Amino acid sequence: MANKLYIPGPVEVSRDVYQAMSAPMIGHRTKEYAQIHARITGGLQQLLNTPDPVFLSTSSAFGVMEGAVRNLVQKRCANFGNGAFSSKWHDVTRRCGLEADAYSAEWGQPITAAMVNAALATGKYDAITLVHNETSTGVMSPLAEIAEVMKNYPEVSFIVDAVSSMTAVPLDLTALGTDVCLAGVQKAFGLPPGLAVFAVSRKALDKAKTTPNRGYYFDFEEFEQNDLKHNTPSTPCLSLIYGLDHQLQKFFAEGLENRYARHRMMAETTRAWVLAQGFSLFAAEGARSQTLTCGRTDGKTDLEKLKSLAAARGYAMDNGYGKIKNQTFRIPHMADMTPPDLEEFFGILEELLPRVR
Repeated sequence: MANKLYIPGPVEVSRDVYQAMSAPMIGHRTKEYAQIHARITGGLQQLLNTPDPVFLSTSSAFGVMEGAVRNLVQKRCANFGNGAFSSKWHDVTRRCGLEADAYSAEWGQPITAAMVNAALATGKYDAITLVHNETSTGVMSPLAEIAEVMKNYPEVSFIVDAVSSMTAVPLDLTALGTDVCLAGVQKAFGLPPGLAVFAVSRKALDKAKTTPNRGYYFDFEEFEQNDLKHNTPSTPCLSLIYGLDHQLQKFFAEGLENRYARHRMMAETTRAWVLAQGFSLFAAEGARSQTLTCGRTDGKTDLEKLKSLAAARGYAMDNGYGKIKNQTFRIPHMADMTPPDLEEFFGILEELLPRVR
């Protein structure tokens, strides 16, 4: 039997989601599929408060991260990094042959509006990339404050990764003015990996049409033309799309404000538990994620051993990522998780911690 997942992604998937995903295959160029597609994209527009199209991509989020810079960087890109995943976006941009500069904050610290303003004031850039919620560190940067700065630079494409925040916290794209806001579904959406969703502004779609060498698979114009017919450019991952349709209906049945409140409560509970065990919080105060908590060890706890002991009891836990592996641990509190799920995991860890200290 597989271990119950308490890692930041892929997250534990509910049985009702698997059941929804097991619906029979249909032709993806049929009216039946178009109806499902339209219902999903309409639901995503409601979730994100945007009249602009929200596309479905059969890929990981990194596919859309690459696609976004290939479509929208015509001059030079500023890549803002404060952890493993945001830093990788700079590597992605450079590997696409595009001019780019990295602007880095210390791991555990957020990207600030002042950092963004200082970079854009140079006039060198026509695009920026930003990770809203850095999964490697549990840091959530102040997106609304950064969005206010971006309004002073309308010629700069505002590209945001909301991979581990979308659906768990309010994202009002009309107010934020993002040009691309993307996510993978294996985190707060509560689905298996393999599908990405991304909202694209009208301004960005028009800019993309003038960008040479933007490729095919992630060509925004291809996505737009197919979306007008309630379809995708290439064969979609139908089972995941069935699951997304099901999850969106669950989100609205729960009520978005209730959903956001549940995530806030679980975040607060987890932070309190981490501190009660004698650990500290890696993310700076005021910049802590609502979907996962990154704890810093006391230097005496053997996280590798704790991970093995938890696995033997049927629980998959995390022991850090990148350069802070085995110095930190991450506890997710997102998607379909509930407070009783957290209490179950905390109980196991409290039982095992004396054996690894």
